[in-house]
Amino acid sequence: MTGLLPDLLIISVLFLIQATFVLLVAGPLILLKPMRRTRKWYARITTLLEPADAGLPQEQVAIETFDGLRLDGWLVARPDRARGTIIYLHGVGDCKIGGVAFARFLYNKGFNVLLYDSREHGVSEGTYCTYGFYEKHDLSSAIDLLLARSDISVGKIGVYGTSMGAAIAIQGAVVDRRIAAVVAEGSFTDLKTIFVDYQKRIIKLPWHFLRNVALVQSQMLANFKARLVSPINDIGRIKVPILIVHGAEDSFIKSAYARRLYDAANEPKKLLLIENADHNDVWEIGGLVYEETVSSFFEEHLTSRPS
Repeated sequence: MTGLLPDLLIISVLFLIQATFVLLVAGPLILLKPMRRTRKWYARITTLLEPADAGLPQEQVAIETFDGLRLDGWLVARPDRARGTIIYLHGVGDCKIGGVAFARFLYNKGFNVLLYDSREHGVSEGTYCTYGFYEKHDLSSAIDLLLARSDISVGKIGVYGTSMGAAIAIQGAVVDRRIAAVVAEGSFTDLKTIFVDYQKRIIKLPWHFLRNVALVQSQMLANFKARLVSPINDIGRIKVPILIVHGAEDSFIKSAYARRLYDAANEPKKLLLIENADHNDVWEIGGLVYEETVSSFFEEHLTSRPS
């Protein structure tokens, strides 16, 4: 028995060294370069591969970022006076195709919609994904593009983000006061916390120091600060209406995070928890309640009232 304990200790140490090495090498790549969903991926599950497939007007646009990247987007503009314009921000690994059905829903409610692939996603340029550190400024570049257009009725600008896109929307609303309303669906609270959650779920290791090893390396590679990717710290600085939506049974990002974000937000604010919904089926499970809540929120806060 006495010889067994040193053997177990050696095995544990070797395992820890191996796990640290794997996380040091693979961790930054998983975090900074998520697997991309492509048109081919979506073609297996839907025929809505671009706005035109949904019967919508479609214009290809290119968003130039502050650091010289080209982000690929679609502008869906109404021919008449729009109620406002909503920017759709997709989740990690996803692309603008995931927002086509949502664009149809919002367009039919009277809004223009801009969808674009985030940096290092879809067919946009970029080397690394930073979960809002740089992407919040890309959102400002998208707004610049909209406001430079004199041929469409832009009106007030709202942002709808899902998952990572929700976190970007919250961070973006702090730095850009041109955003008039935010809908954040399935947002995380901060990058460090969600990375630990994913670490536990994917590789079954709860140790925080392993997260720190991967994050330090990631920050060096992508030249960003993970501690500043923190919607929970930013949301209290937002001065515009915000609607927080979350699946009550979310197995990727805990619904408790939505409550924390809601508690930290300023009025006017609203929280919608969809019972029995996971991370990717909130609209499907929420149905009319979800649709009416989101559309009425944007209608209330973006539609200009007569003076």
